[in-house]
Amino acid sequence: MDQMSLPEPILKLDNVSYQYSNKYQSVDAVKEVNTDFHEGKMYAIIGKSGSGKSTLLSLMAGLTLPTEGQVIYRGTPTDEVNLDAYRRQNVTVVYQSFNLFPLMTCLENVCFPLELLGKSPKEAAVVAREQIAHVNLPESVYKRFPSMISGGEKQRVAIARALASGAKVILADEPTGNLDVANGEKIVDLLWHLAHDDNYLVIVVTHDLGITRVADEVMQMSDGYLKPLLLDELPAIDALELNEQA
Repeated sequence: MDQMSLPEPILKLDNVSYQYSNKYQSVDAVKEVNTDFHEGKMYAIIGKSGSGKSTLLSLMAGLTLPTEGQVIYRGTPTDEVNLDAYRRQNVTVVYQSFNLFPLMTCLENVCFPLELLGKSPKEAAVVAREQIAHVNLPESVYKRFPSMISGGEKQRVAIARALASGAKVILADEPTGNLDVANGEKIVDLLWHLAHDDNYLVIVVTHDLGITRVADEVMQMSDGYLKPLLLDELPAIDALELNEQA
């Protein structure tokens, strides 16, 4: 039987390298990374501190451009697009520290990217309410400020804000790092369902080995290189190394 052709990746890394340079030294943080990422899947990228994980996420997020190679979104390299528009419309980042605006209510936080895209406050509020419900939060959070809700709820608000942008690529940087085990598992479950039920591409950079057990594909970053891990390789990962702070 003929092998079915795979769909085109939504995000592709083509020989991507990145070098930090100053007058004292040059550091090769990311080296010759080649991989494809597909919608409807959840990927976990693991590795010890200093391995290049966060730099790679920044490249995929369009926060900077590769020194060599290309990050390609739906067939177009990021060095050929307006990066501000790319970050507003195509990719979104969920952070360990939530990055919610403390003087905005939860509803206003979720409205924020929508208003940046030109929606009126009324239109933005309609979409924001839908996305808050999407992440299983009650209407009672609308008027609460981030300081008034739990860490797990803050991360859900952050994910609702990410969804409100309309981007189909979710990059999660240690999304469970500031949460207890129970809330961390709920966030991982939410991200898994966003990939499998709503066809998002979800890429999680993490030290949380629990995420590797539910991800569709697991990759390890080591000394700037990214390699896929097979399921039978996961138990051999040095958990003590992975529990270092990124």
